[in-house]
Amino acid sequence: MGDFQQERALIKNRVRRRGIYLLPNLFTTAALFAGFYAIVQAMNGRFDQSAIAIFVAAVLDSLDGRVARLTKTQSAFGAEYDSLSDMVSFGAAPALVVYEWTLRGMGKLGWIAAFVYVAGAALRLARFNTMLEVADKRYFQGLPSPAAAALVAGFVWIADDNAIDPESIRWVAWAVTVFAGLTMVSNLKYYSFKTINLRRSVPFLAILSIVLVLMLILYQPAIVLFAGVVIYALAGYAWSGWLALKRRRG
Repeated sequence: MGDFQQERALIKNRVRRRGIYLLPNLFTTAALFAGFYAIVQAMNGRFDQSAIAIFVAAVLDSLDGRVARLTKTQSAFGAEYDSLSDMVSFGAAPALVVYEWTLRGMGKLGWIAAFVYVAGAALRLARFNTMLEVADKRYFQGLPSPAAAALVAGFVWIADDNAIDPESIRWVAWAVTVFAGLTMVSNLKYYSFKTINLRRSVPFLAILSIVLVLMLILYQPAIVLFAGVVIYALAGYAWSGWLALKRRRG
């Protein structure tokens, strides 16, 4: 009887662990679906839905890694699956969305800009995977692909939300797309937010600030999210410029 109970407990434990390993991959699958949904909606001309889906994918992508670390279910399969999902959601999807939105009318220049973005995302993800063991966990090298995708999608979202004619800002969209693609493969340093400990106590002012930001996002999601991504994208240039100036003075 005791052996039977031990065997039954062992089977339950295996099932439980198998379910835990599925948990982070479910978040990755949801992010992949959001990227796929963004492409489909762009083909149907619903660009606001496409942009929102890319932002949802970015949120889900940030959760799968944290869930894997919290449950101690990191795996080589999960890392590879996450990269493939990122390539769809933050590589192909933003490029196709902005291309369908306005770059199509620019001919060769339009698809060249979209390809620069896609190539930048692929190179960024490949470099991230090869430097995973030696890189400083506090910083990303180059603009992270979810942030680059949010930059492009946010621009489309804010323009569509304010009924701005895509043709009137076609060159601005082209510049934003190329800027995002090139910044992903740059050597600029961006804070990764991975060192933030959610279990550590924080000042009341920090909680209040988070609540205020959430309220602003609920009030004007397109403007607030796009502004936040722009600040983050430019922060890498500002930080690198400050470090270069500090080295020159030293």
